[in-house]
Amino acid sequence: MTQIAITHLGLSTPLGDDPQTVLRHLLDGDTQGMQWRDDLIPDTRVLVGMVNSALPSIAPELQRFDCRNNQLLQCAAEQISSAVEQAKQQYGADRIGIVLGTSTSGIAKGEKALAYRAEHGVLPADYLYSKQELGNSCDFLQHYFDLTGPCYTVSTACSSSAKVFASAKRLLLAGVCDMVIVGGADSLCKLTLNGFHSLESVSKAHCQPFSRNRDGINIGEGAALFTLTLGKAELMLAGVGESSDAHHISSPHPEGTGAVAAIEMALQDADIAPSQVGYVNLHGTATMKNDAMESRALLKVFGEQIPPVSSTKPLTGHALGAAGALEAAFCLLLLSQYNDQQALPPQVGDQEWDGDNPELPFVTPGQTQALDYIMSNSFAFGGSNASVIFCRGES
Repeated sequence: MTQIAITHLGLSTPLGDDPQTVLRHLLDGDTQGMQWRDDLIPDTRVLVGMVNSALPSIAPELQRFDCRNNQLLQCAAEQISSAVEQAKQQYGADRIGIVLGTSTSGIAKGEKALAYRAEHGVLPADYLYSKQELGNSCDFLQHYFDLTGPCYTVSTACSSSAKVFASAKRLLLAGVCDMVIVGGADSLCKLTLNGFHSLESVSKAHCQPFSRNRDGINIGEGAALFTLTLGKAELMLAGVGESSDAHHISSPHPEGTGAVAAIEMALQDADIAPSQVGYVNLHGTATMKNDAMESRALLKVFGEQIPPVSSTKPLTGHALGAAGALEAAFCLLLLSQYNDQQALPPQVGDQEWDGDNPELPFVTPGQTQALDYIMSNSFAFGGSNASVIFCRGES
């Protein structure tokens, strides 16, 4: 079986932007990255996951890409730049691909431009519609690294930056690329907050995944990037499963048929039994229908042997198009040398589980587990589902 190595990682998250800090806050169940904002939804105070570290400035020659989404992306890109430069020398700029997931791109710039136009009657002189285009982040990263290989965006709502791993695997196995940079970035903006607010899906406080008291999501932001190549490394991409159940434009199939299909395909792709999975990072949005569906899907796949599970969204918020990448990064940190105790991220919340749904073995503070394989689930609007499995390689 051809092996896909994950060689480098870059981070910009509400939990921090370096591996040790992010892992520590993850294992502590630290919610300090969640902050109250009153400028996103009219007359409403809302809790969101924010990146609070200083972000890099976009270079003058790349000002046409200047937006917060790309600043988050550049923060992560700087952490993998040496690996990319080395790969350029080894393979050539045309042999390195980029596949990113996003849902917001630079839409916040458009919101500010509309506010300026309402006040002044014209759009700002520096306004560029292209900053709002879904391909903008990929285009930016290609120019930032001066690459000429395949470059495209996956935008399937909340599964966007989980599906990029499948795209990268195809590019590598087809011989199109020798390295693929994958990941995702999303930034806070009024469009998404007000959209979910209109659906009555935004929590009034900290989100409570799988609790009987859950009332919706917290939105978050962040970016994560990975470099993938053929071969072996400390961290590996073991398997990917994708499905589309198309049950409803926004609601998942109540029995999780699409989720089950994606999970089973990931297990088959990894060539492992369900019992070999040591931990599942749940999609766990804290909406009524997602949590009910996901718990049923896990029961169908794993039966009575469901591994320890938790949702990390109470720590970061739901980063939408970047959620798959952020949670993939968390899974890889759990498998990395930094987690020598093989600790797991606890399920944060009121611990009052919804008795109408199958019981899940939620991680408790301080819990450890032998970790060889970890699964991360991402389920999106329209039934676009992805399940990704990571494993240890050689240290």
